[in-house]
Amino acid sequence: MYDVAAGLARAGHRVTVLALNTPKHEQPATVLDHLGPNMRLVTVAVDTRLSPVKALKNLLSSMLPYNVERFVSPAVEARLVELLEQEHFDVVQVEGTFVAWYVAVLKRLAPTLPVVLRAHNLEHTIWQQLAKNTRNPLKRWYLQTLARRLQEFEQQVLPRFDAVAAITEADQQRLRQLGCPEPVVFVPAGVDLTRFRRDPALRPRPRTLCMIGSFDWLPNQEGLDWFLREVWPEARRQFPALELHLAGKNLPTRFASLQVPGVTVHGFVESAAAFMQQHGLMLVPLLSGGGMRIKIVEGMALGRCILSTSLGAEGIHVKSGFDIVLADSAAEWLAQLGRYYHGELGAAAIGEEAARTVARRYDNARVVESFLDLYTILLPARVAAD
Repeated sequence: MYDVAAGLARAGHRVTVLALNTPKHEQPATVLDHLGPNMRLVTVAVDTRLSPVKALKNLLSSMLPYNVERFVSPAVEARLVELLEQEHFDVVQVEGTFVAWYVAVLKRLAPTLPVVLRAHNLEHTIWQQLAKNTRNPLKRWYLQTLARRLQEFEQQVLPRFDAVAAITEADQQRLRQLGCPEPVVFVPAGVDLTRFRRDPALRPRPRTLCMIGSFDWLPNQEGLDWFLREVWPEARRQFPALELHLAGKNLPTRFASLQVPGVTVHGFVESAAAFMQQHGLMLVPLLSGGGMRIKIVEGMALGRCILSTSLGAEGIHVKSGFDIVLADSAAEWLAQLGRYYHGELGAAAIGEEAARTVARRYDNARVVESFLDLYTILLPARVAAD
């Protein structure tokens, strides 16, 4: 989201960002000042923290799924009303399903203003996969209920947008099947390559693995649990010098206090780029999820060799063994770790191809151009309506 907004501002367009300032991602009002006068940040404090009591109340009484209800705020709606009354906008872009509810406000106040959904993923598919993979019957029932309500919400709300920018081609087809009207375009996530330049002073330590991400996201927790349970014990037995390094914010206690031979927990790190460059193989053991894993694209931009599940790499134009390594079963993961351990994987060459793939396909400047093309399609329709 930052890279798209920053790219538009740097290209000379005036951008106003109305942001829900949540406890999880709280930022000062000056955080975007470095982007200059074309960028304006408007924040509204919203408490989106999970509450078991509120989740139960939602389950019993609300039509909105709890994931969405947490982001519905009268204060945000009031600020949105003020902005629409005080300023002229050519287009509004809504970032993701959780704030898609506000399309009703936009359509009521400015019916001819084009409203674009940037679909980070289809949320209900993530929760369907989580429900399928869980072993706890009660948890499975709750996740299935949540997935069903999310699907109903997405089927009702997403087709109200004037255009949808899907983050993967697979999601583009799913959104069309959901009933979203054209244009439904494919615009991948991009990387500002100036922020992901390799530091020649950093060299990866041999026989080291790393994982980095937001571990308060359930699919990341699920993937790490699976790796530690199904892959790591045998990997350590067969490859005793192998090391695993974990980094990320909001680590659950079971990960933050992990005491497993060969595993080092770093927690939050100041520089994700430096962390990735210090280790030889980057792991993405994702079993549930949707959209596009931006951390994979960032790692590729830094010339990292990445070992991922096929689902983890969904939507990214890569070829296993060429610019990424894909494996799905525990046995396949163990085999690829063995190749890396014995220097047979060609990790450095795969990383170099990965960097070339990102420069060719996922440069943020191209992503911004794709959004501008989409806006250009919508604007004549607005002029005609006005």
